[in-house]
Amino acid sequence: MRESKLWFWHIVAGVVILVFLGLHMFIMHLGAILLALGIGPAEPTAAAAVFERSRQAFFMFTYIILLGAALYHGLYGFRTILFELSLSKRMQKTINRVFTTAGLALFAYGSYAAVFLFMMKEVRP
Repeated sequence: MRESKLWFWHIVAGVVILVFLGLHMFIMHLGAILLALGIGPAEPTAAAAVFERSRQAFFMFTYIILLGAALYHGLYGFRTILFELSLSKRMQKTINRVFTTAGLALFAYGSYAAVFLFMMKEVRP
């Protein structure tokens, strides 16, 4: 039953990645198209444009959600591949602990970076 729930969340994370990464790609590439037509904002990959997006709450939340979904999806998928090697129960528990700790640490660091950029007032060269 536990594995079914974890697999369900793995699939949900994949859908979240599809939606949010699609949104990210759309914004980045649509911005370039609009710029080429002369009706859009500055170059979407320019440092000033990236900083301005990072200071919007919408982007901060989408970055954090995308980060969490990508970490879960990737680490759970890698964990599943490792478990197919018929490892001992002790090794499986160790892998679970290492991946959970690493995932939470990476999520905390990435979330901190997104919130820090959101709260910055200016970019220093």
